[in-house]
Amino acid sequence: MRRVIVIGGGAAGMAAAIQAAAKGNQVMLLEKNEKLGKKLFITGKGRCNLTNDCDMEDFFGHVMRNGKFLYSACYSFSNSQVVSFFEERGLVTKVERGGRVFPESDRSSDVIRVLQKALRDAGVSVRLEAEVVKVLLAPDGKGGRRSQVGGVILKDGTKIEAEAVVIATGGCSYTATGSDGDGYRFAEGLGHTVSVRRPSLVPMEAAEGWVRELQGLSLKNVTLRMKKGKKLLFEEFGEMLFTHYGVSGPLVLSASSVANDSIEHMPLRMEIDLKPALSPEQLDKRILRDFGGNQNRQFKNALQKLFPAKLIPIMVELSGIPSDKKVNEITREERGRLAGLIKALPITISRFRGFDEAIVTRGGVLVREVNPSTMESKLVQGLYFAGEVLDVDALTGGFNLQIAWSTGFLAGDSIA
Repeated sequence: MRRVIVIGGGAAGMAAAIQAAAKGNQVMLLEKNEKLGKKLFITGKGRCNLTNDCDMEDFFGHVMRNGKFLYSACYSFSNSQVVSFFEERGLVTKVERGGRVFPESDRSSDVIRVLQKALRDAGVSVRLEAEVVKVLLAPDGKGGRRSQVGGVILKDGTKIEAEAVVIATGGCSYTATGSDGDGYRFAEGLGHTVSVRRPSLVPMEAAEGWVRELQGLSLKNVTLRMKKGKKLLFEEFGEMLFTHYGVSGPLVLSASSVANDSIEHMPLRMEIDLKPALSPEQLDKRILRDFGGNQNRQFKNALQKLFPAKLIPIMVELSGIPSDKKVNEITREERGRLAGLIKALPITISRFRGFDEAIVTRGGVLVREVNPSTMESKLVQGLYFAGEVLDVDALTGGFNLQIAWSTGFLAGDSIA
């Protein structure tokens, strides 16, 4: 039996603690917050998008960074195994659009309740409001050629010895939940390299004032493109939202993940295809048909079937067509400008929002310094990493939580 300390009571930390205890270890879970799963509680807008129901090969296509590193972890504890884990403990799940898996109750608190019971049943000792300030190495010689982890020191000065430590502290995203990057400091203090951290799956700010006039407007079934100069960085179909500072929503969050490496090259150009199902020729016919039923109306009053009401004055202004011009007086050239605007509504992205609004952190502990088959450090014996503290991240849709479950499980499973 080994004494194991897991630092961090989020998804990865709880998964690691439960599995390490199941392997017969004496496990203590240390969480600096007043309760477990604080970030988990707000995921999926409080509904907790547990995982994604896609094929595991398809899963890796949604991982934006170091997907190959995750093969062992994700096949050791796959998305179907995650669902089985919860359902076997009484949590009924459901699959929604895009393969997103949620508890049928739509309550993240039910997910946390299952995990808390699993921790109790496994005999894990949970200590809340227990902030770790340092991870210790054992005295020289205990690790052979490698250093050996020796335990931790808490903020109150308490020293707790252990033969294995799992760092599952999360990243820098949603700092209000306690994710302040302390895991990176622990890793660096033990000789690990940590790559540059950036907010990812994060809303974006727009330069144009008209964008803020659309605050609250949600666009569904549109195609969003992100460009750096002429280079296409991202293109995807889905849903987005206008905010008081710019844009957000599933498409925008995914675009931020893909375009993150271009963050130093701001501004970036965003284009929205408002009618992606129509070719330019089909769109022109559609406009002519709508105009045909409004021959004597003013231009601003003939667009109700094309756009949401809030968007109409913006499209009129950007088209350059006088708002009071009669529809039957609109030229072919003007109609072409309108069609071009519909197919590529341009927005200038001036910056990404910060870590306080980011769903995940891009960057972290370099995976080349971690054994992908065990999640154990290659530098320090008995030291393991799990979850967002690692340099891995994925798109929205339950993929990042799956990474947390899988890496946490594998870390716990490897401590024997």
